Amino acid sequence: MNIISTDSLRTFLEAGQGIVIDVRPVDAYNGWKMQGEARGGHIKGAKSLPLKWTKYIDWIEIVRSKGILPENPIVIYGYTASDAEQAAKFFQTAGYTNISLYNSFVDEWALNPELPLGHLERHQNLVSAQWVKSLISGEKPQGYNNQKHVLIHAHYRNREAYLSGHIPGAIDMDTLALEAPETWNRRSPEELKLALEQHGITADTTVVLYGKFMYPNNDDPFPGSAAGDIGAIRCAFIMMYAGVKDVRILNGGFQSWEDAGFEISTDDVPKQPVVNFGVSIPQLPEIAVDIPEAKEMLASTDADLVCVRSWPEYIGEVSGYNYIEKKGRIPGAIFGNCGSDAYHMENYRNLDHTTREFHEVAEIWKEVGITPDKHLAFYCGTGWRGSEAFFNAWLMGWPRVSVFDGGWFEWSNDPKNPYETGVPKGS
Repeated sequence: MNIISTDSLRTFLEAGQGIVIDVRPVDAYNGWKMQGEARGGHIKGAKSLPLKWTKYIDWIEIVRSKGILPENPIVIYGYTASDAEQAAKFFQTAGYTNISLYNSFVDEWALNPELPLGHLERHQNLVSAQWVKSLISGEKPQGYNNQKHVLIHAHYRNREAYLSGHIPGAIDMDTLALEAPETWNRRSPEELKLALEQHGITADTTVVLYGKFMYPNNDDPFPGSAAGDIGAIRCAFIMMYAGVKDVRILNGGFQSWEDAGFEISTDDVPKQPVVNFGVSIPQLPEIAVDIPEAKEMLASTDADLVCVRSWPEYIGEVSGYNYIEKKGRIPGAIFGNCGSDAYHMENYRNLDHTTREFHEVAEIWKEVGITPDKHLAFYCGTGWRGSEAFFNAWLMGWPRVSVFDGGWFEWSNDPKNPYETGVPKGS
């Protein structure tokens, strides 16, 4: 198999001769230094295709979805030569013939500040299972300079998801602690203060959240009970709004912990309440948009509402929820396409539930006019999917992003608010 030098790879990239593939873990691609490399991140322009994914039967579909075709010359690199070679064999089996390996990422590319690296702007807020393992073991993982943390297993009305297996030391949090079922919006500042204090959280606490994906069924009375992975990011958004300064998400949720083979606990860990949250709530009111501002955004040339719902919801075939009657969309909202339904985010996730390569998300958004120069408010039916899309944009460092908290539920409950159905003209 052809092994290329650093100079040859530079020429390959500068000439746009083909595709560079990073087979390291997604967290290394995002910017974490997972093998002691001098600089974190990925070779600029590379696509993320972790070696872990070769275990999936859908591996070749993932490859093709990234636009990596048999006729493309490809260069593969990882942390080790054996990892790159192992990935290359899968490509060869799938009919790819023009393959080269680059085996000097750690020893040369990461060491040379003149060679460009890319990274997810706020990758430190998206942590790996190994990072969490280090934290709960009493170590000081990268990017953690605090003395107090709380690890939270988030769920909706589903303590059994927690009690049946969770990360050791994690307490559970029902999303109902932070959002009100009457509106599904964030609770009042007074209620949020009390809930956070009851869960041992102050503004200065590092909070690490994760959820457990359990294959939601729309025929269940509460499908969200099986979509705790999205619920975790919903809780993260509300905590950020309230004023928790250091909120982190376990990339891939409980699935990543299981995939790493780490210990699983069934202990019911008691919460350790604190006396005072420490600051007034909210500290980041600008990341939550309500109906009056949403209407202003619809009328503005400098702002967009982004509908992170499924296509059947967007065109009014279904409402998406067993408790929302009206079907349709907010006129003027841009379609942000979450995936199949209200309890899945396939278009923002990889098969292992880790966050999708951020370059791909940004490119998809760019194609429909969702760009970082505007004020963007993401919404869905009640805030969960909107919170995840918001978190994606926030991780990328986009400066003016928020969640339209009321979403379709609140908008459709007021008969004075306009709505549309059917396929939009020009789609």
